[in-house]
Amino acid sequence: MPETKYAADISSIREAQARIEPFMHKTPVLTSESLNALSGRRLFLNVNVYKRGNLCAYLYIGAFKFRGACNAVFSLDDDQAAKGVVTHSSGNHAAALSLAAKLQGIPAYVGQIIWSEATMPSRESTAAKVLQETGAVLLHPHNDRRIIRGQGTISLELLGQQVPQLDAIIGWFSYM
Repeated sequence: MPETKYAADISSIREAQARIEPFMHKTPVLTSESLNALSGRRLFLNVNVYKRGNLCAYLYIGAFKFRGACNAVFSLDDDQAAKGVVTHSSGNHAAALSLAAKLQGIPAYVGQIIWSEATMPSRESTAAKVLQETGAVLLHPHNDRRIIRGQGTISLELLGQQVPQLDAIIGWFSYM
């Protein structure tokens, strides 16, 4: 399939949804009468965004990042998968990527601790060394079409199954 102008379009998100659906469960959607009253609207809160892992049985790692990591890992061809995956994240993406790689039965160079300084340049150079040594595939925590498409599946879930008459979906992500 030729790459689209954008990181994700509706057809690529649908393809990701079909690829990862066996590993997903519906994500709980909550409402808040207080927020509804303040906004004058009926608001629906997807608990993935708020990292309420205790309510999301499939989110063993407590974050929506599993959708993107799962799509990226299961998108690899056999040669790529055999070499494994690497990322430069020490947080939710690393945990999600580790789980997705385990489900696929491939190496993930995030389970072993590789120290780097807590800066993006240091993390990227450390990941580059691992790539050079292993031939693994870099799956960037957020700047990868496969990751974005997998994470976009949450919108299809909301629109198609839980709250089909939404006026807008607003994403809010915190990298604190």
